[in-house]
Amino acid sequence: MQGLKRRVVYISLYEGIAIVAASAGLSLMSGQGMGHSGVVAVIASVIAVLWNLSFNALFERWESRQAVRGRSVRRRIAHAIGFEGGLVAFLVPVFSWWLDVSLWEALVMDLGLVVFFLIYTFVFNWVFDAIFGLPSSAQSGRGELAAESA
Repeated sequence: MQGLKRRVVYISLYEGIAIVAASAGLSLMSGQGMGHSGVVAVIASVIAVLWNLSFNALFERWESRQAVRGRSVRRRIAHAIGFEGGLVAFLVPVFSWWLDVSLWEALVMDLGLVVFFLIYTFVFNWVFDAIFGLPSSAQSGRGELAAESA
C-alpha cells in the first residue's frame, strides 16, 4: 500500500489508539474527567494529524534521497524523536490553556505522554510496516532485509 491510501490508513489507526491513550493519561495526570480530557485529546489528535502529514512528507522526501534504503533502528528512532519533538512544541500551549495549568505543568504532562508516545510511535511504525509493507521511499530494489538490519 502506497501514497495517500497508506497515509489515511496509517493516520486513522495511529490516532484512534492515541486518542484513547491520551484521554486516559491526561485524565490521570490532570485530575480532570475523561470527558474533559477526551476533548483535548481530540484537539491534540487534529494537531497531530496535521503535523503527521507535514512531518512524514518531509521525512520521506529526505529518506528518498538517502544512499542507504530501508528503515534501520537508527532511522526509526530519528523518525520517532523528530515527530514527537515537533508535536511537543504544538501541544504544550494547548494543554496549558485547556487544562488550566501552567506551561510548566503542561510540559510535564506532555513529557509524560511523550515517553509513552515515543515507544508507541516506534512500535506502531514497525508493526504497520510489517503488516502493510514499507513505503516506496524506503524500498530497495535488492534485499530489503539487508537494508532493514543496517
